[in-house]
Amino acid sequence: MTYQAADGRLRLALTGESMITRALRPFAEPRFLALRELLRSADAAFTNGEMLFHDFEGSPTHRSATWMRSHPRHIGDLQWMGFGLVATANNHAFDYGETGLLASLRHLDAAGVTHAGSGRNLAEAVAPAYLDTPAGRVALVAGTTSGRYQSRAGEQRPDLQGRPGTNLLRWMAQWHVDEAAFAAMRRTAEAFGWPARPPADWSRAFPLPAAEPEDVVYLADRSMFPSSDDPLARYVRGEGFGMRSVLHAADLARNLRAIRDARHMADWVIYSIHSHEYAGSEEVPAEHVVALAHAAIDAGADVVVGHGPHRDRGIEIYRGRPILYSLGNFIAENNTVERLPQDALDQFGLGLTDDAVDLYDARDARARAEGTSHSGIGPYGWSAAAMVTFEAGELRALELHPVDLHPGAPRGQAGRPMLAEGDVAAAALDGFRWMSAPFGTTIDVDGERAAVRL
Repeated sequence: MTYQAADGRLRLALTGESMITRALRPFAEPRFLALRELLRSADAAFTNGEMLFHDFEGSPTHRSATWMRSHPRHIGDLQWMGFGLVATANNHAFDYGETGLLASLRHLDAAGVTHAGSGRNLAEAVAPAYLDTPAGRVALVAGTTSGRYQSRAGEQRPDLQGRPGTNLLRWMAQWHVDEAAFAAMRRTAEAFGWPARPPADWSRAFPLPAAEPEDVVYLADRSMFPSSDDPLARYVRGEGFGMRSVLHAADLARNLRAIRDARHMADWVIYSIHSHEYAGSEEVPAEHVVALAHAAIDAGADVVVGHGPHRDRGIEIYRGRPILYSLGNFIAENNTVERLPQDALDQFGLGLTDDAVDLYDARDARARAEGTSHSGIGPYGWSAAAMVTFEAGELRALELHPVDLHPGAPRGQAGRPMLAEGDVAAAALDGFRWMSAPFGTTIDVDGERAAVRL
């Protein structure tokens, strides 16, 4: 008799962001329980843990929209829902510094959750994590291209311990601008004395297309998610405006090595990418994210699952393997984090006599007026659970089950997922359909579910 895993059959449940701050186990709505049963029907279920589990042991760090924190007992709610695989590489992983990150990992370990994407040093952050299932051993490798440089884990040395943090893949943007804009940028760089050349190691780290020195200028980069520790952005003289982005070569190689190792150690390999970056519009993944996803499949990943922008993106079938560029919010309870640092309240002109509730009221009012992601309006308030089936080692089915987060409900209720119906289900599935079309992917919608045509 052979092992069951030798059949090459696996059913995966994949979801996006889980920002959990409230219990899941008390509830019994039919569409909520049906969603749970769907997830639990899989051999393994995955979510992005965009929440730190701790008791405020650490100090809040850099500026954020919400400093993420959930009581460690809610890990049990994720497990009750069916999740055994959790990515911890995202831009919120360092909201409470090293202490908060390590506390969260300890709580996940104590609960027996398989997690990947952060650790006590860079080797741990990049390393695969493994979940044994009746269908075989499933490996998870998780990275993020969004995050501040100080959140990146550091290398371990024989004479110095490494730095706790995330598996942050650095990247650099090359901005193409017209003649007039380029002249102004060159004048600015010369006035401030910014270097005419990048650091010596940039050509190795970021193998960008060649450009003549007089056609390139480097300016200080103060973006929210800096691409490297050296705050420079590269601008190239052109005939119009556009942007190219490229991954840090060593970071890419390190992640591909982890995927190849996992390929030798497990029956199945999942690669998780957390990325906010986009190309032109929010629903289009950035160039470096597409390149990373393709490289992950080439290195041996069976599935690439993306998340980060809090909304869905398209699906690509590449070399017979699925790439889901983003599954949006799955649990969106970021408006019931109990406490936030004063830094958060300062952003809304609130003082020491105010609290997190006052911030949420102010933020919701602004979001409703601007239609931004914190309002949960439209695509920020729905997503899908993706069910991926392999048979004989080959992709046989990819189904989408739309999820409604009920963003219009009272704060104590909103954000908990249920299987969507009606207009919400139709809108969510139609979004996947048109966002996937540029990748050559056809999605057939059948009522309240959809299937990728293989």
